[in-house]
Amino acid sequence: MKSFGLIVALLAVALCLTSTSAVLVTVDAVAEACFHDDVKMHTKMGLTFEVSEGGFLDIDVKISSPDGKEIYSGNRESNGKYTFSADQDGVYTYCFSNKMSTMTPKTVMFSMDIGDKKKDEGSDHHNQLEEMVAQLSTSLMAVKHEQDYMEVRERIHRMINDNTNSRVAWWAFFEDFILIGMTLGQIYYLKRFFEVRRVV
Repeated sequence: MKSFGLIVALLAVALCLTSTSAVLVTVDAVAEACFHDDVKMHTKMGLTFEVSEGGFLDIDVKISSPDGKEIYSGNRESNGKYTFSADQDGVYTYCFSNKMSTMTPKTVMFSMDIGDKKKDEGSDHHNQLEEMVAQLSTSLMAVKHEQDYMEVRERIHRMINDNTNSRVAWWAFFEDFILIGMTLGQIYYLKRFFEVRRVV
């Protein structure tokens, strides 16, 4: 029973050591939104993003190191995951650019996972229980991100379904209007056809 309490306590500590910032941001047309995190060398970082609204659901992504070197760049991506280890201390920047769009804003949901600093492999403090708790913590964070991703995908598909249903309803009204017009036209035409004309 004591070992269960110890595992729960270590899991809580591991979850606190791994910081996650989940953000939903709107990037206007011909604009760029940048975010910054100050991290230490050898810290594991992971960016997960999903475009949930706007245009063709695509956006440009760029991750830069403190010295301005480009770590990752992606054009017109709708979702993605990118994990890397910080190669130096400093402020890392990740930007979402909507400069390719001239009038459509995009809504992006993203999270930046910042793990604790990588420990030395030969360290005496590093035991098997800590490794298991760290793996469990990483797995829980992956499940959380997958749930967030599924929530965004569900929202996108719901919007598409609502839009399709709306178009079908408007098309049905249009067809009804055309059918009523054709019916009235046929009645008028048939009445005129069978009308008896008197010549005076």
